[in-house]
Amino acid sequence: MSRNVLYLVIGLLAVGVLVVGYLYYQESQSGIDIEIGEHGVTIDGN
Repeated sequence: MSRNVLYLVIGLLAVGVLVVGYLYYQESQSGIDIEIGEHGVTIDGN
C-alpha cells in the first residue's frame, strides 16, 4: 500500500472518530429547549 493511500485511510478514520465523538457529545447533553412559534413560547425540559 502506498503512503498516500495510508494517509488517506488514517485521515478518514480520524474524521470518523471526530464525527462519532461529536454526535455522542450532542446526545449526552441535557438542557432546556425553548421554541417561539405561532402559539407562543414553548419550554421543553430534557
